[in-house]
Amino acid sequence: MKICIFGAGYVGLVAAACFAESGNSVITVDINENRIEGLKQGIIPIYEPGLKEMVLRNQAEGRLAFTTDTVSAVQSSLVSFIAVGTPPGEDGSADLKYVLGVAREIGRTMTGYKIIVDKSTVPVGTADKVRAAVQQELDLRGVSLEFDVVSNPEFLKEGAAIDDFMKPDRVVIGTDNVRTAEIMKELYDPFMRKQNRMIVMDIRSAEMTKYAANAMLATRISFMNQIAGLCERMGADVAAVREGIGSDSRIGYDFLFPGPGYGGSCFPKDVKALIKTAEESNYNFLLLKAVEDVNELQKEVLADKLVKALGSPGTEPPLAGHTIACWGLSFKPRTDDMREAPAITIIERLLAAGATVRAHDPEAIEEAKKVFGDRIAYSHNQYDILDNADALVVITDWSEYRNPDFERIKSAMKNPLIVDGRNLYKPDRMATAGFRYIPLGRCGGSVCEGVK
Repeated sequence: MKICIFGAGYVGLVAAACFAESGNSVITVDINENRIEGLKQGIIPIYEPGLKEMVLRNQAEGRLAFTTDTVSAVQSSLVSFIAVGTPPGEDGSADLKYVLGVAREIGRTMTGYKIIVDKSTVPVGTADKVRAAVQQELDLRGVSLEFDVVSNPEFLKEGAAIDDFMKPDRVVIGTDNVRTAEIMKELYDPFMRKQNRMIVMDIRSAEMTKYAANAMLATRISFMNQIAGLCERMGADVAAVREGIGSDSRIGYDFLFPGPGYGGSCFPKDVKALIKTAEESNYNFLLLKAVEDVNELQKEVLADKLVKALGSPGTEPPLAGHTIACWGLSFKPRTDDMREAPAITIIERLLAAGATVRAHDPEAIEEAKKVFGDRIAYSHNQYDILDNADALVVITDWSEYRNPDFERIKSAMKNPLIVDGRNLYKPDRMATAGFRYIPLGRCGGSVCEGVK
């Protein structure tokens, strides 16, 4: 099948590579000329395991191309995917100017029947706006052409996007047209070889499904962070609590790890957008407002623990003269994405408290430099940043941090203090190794250190 995908960002590029991998002819369109030229030369603008190899292979075999020419891309394709950004506006609502801009471009250039697919994360009712934008352009041209608009939300996890696309939990297709549904089923059939996980529904329900899924996952994260906070005050162990509730088949274990808060390009933006959508429908989504509030507070927790552990009473700023080593900058492992990353809030708080900050991340250092510049020090070696450090704070749960050389860590640091924002280590092992260890919600029968 001939496909064009508007947007060579995270969603668009992954979708383009995977559709090409399954034998389709794919043209990826983007207005960013530098990005397109880079892709033509094999320069992948994002880090995602397996993506570079897949892009290069399909490009070499002639199934994947990149262009800024929207006319040829639209006219040569049956299906046009819209996978451009929907950044949050000042009021939290999703900004649809890029989505509707693509819709108008398709309306200006199409010459025959087209299926126009919303792949971007968009509010309920966006398909109607896309349809109206395309029709308006056709009317201005004085032509009558048939087209259908489909909602096909993405459910990709950064760091595992290729596997998620090639072996999806589900593919949601929102359309009221039986013929269009069959064409979309044909397109996704190669990804359904083991089990048919295609779910066809009406367009508005498909649009809502994406927001509801991300809002549910964000809610689980904020819930568990609140449980961890209460465990610290009650002398309970959040790891045992997680095992106890996760074993309930109605609950399960996923997204029940306490941490420094959720971040990335999806959860913060989508929670805000769903709250705004509810407000526009005169509905007060109290639960999601609390989820968002909890998450913003959670991003302060690790910095607060460090101030309590190291700060001198009456000293301003409280961490002056202290050096803090940070492991992890990206919002999650296996990506270089720092959008809404908890590390940003944590490090800004540490800097404001007067600390000297050094940081390591396997992939996100260049992105971090765009945020912090030379206000912090960086190293591509996770141990180099520990020399004479007063504390190590674990922010992102990269595999490299799960079983480090603790003897090397202790010998390098001036003060053997670890604040573990991901609960990667066992408290009894850390005590035996001679560390002052401060995790999240793990107290083992006594009120946690620094909690009143």
